[in-house]
Amino acid sequence: MKLDRTKELIHGSIDESKPAEALIHVLESAIELIQIPDNDFAWSYWEDAIQAKEELNKLISDIKSGGLPNRVEVSAIFAPTGPLQEVSLSSGWGEPFLKVAEKYDEVERLLWGSS
Repeated sequence: MKLDRTKELIHGSIDESKPAEALIHVLESAIELIQIPDNDFAWSYWEDAIQAKEELNKLISDIKSGGLPNRVEVSAIFAPTGPLQEVSLSSGWGEPFLKVAEKYDEVERLLWGSS
């Protein structure tokens, strides 16, 4: 698995003039990560990679349609003990998760402010 979008996200910078596109990039990175073979979803509320991908793709679709997903819904995915972190820790990619979550935090501030 190449993880091209994830590597690009981690090693690049967020375009502050296009926060919605940056959020799509973060969500696409999350999709790459949850599709790593042999991921363990036991501690996540997602049943498997298919269910996780469906949730993330719905958020991407909402953004591409001109909407902005609910902040709490998106931030819960990247939160400590959220489903993505749970999969990362039980599957051995905790460090890449933290880097993607940092990028999400940056995008979250741009889209919704620091409150």
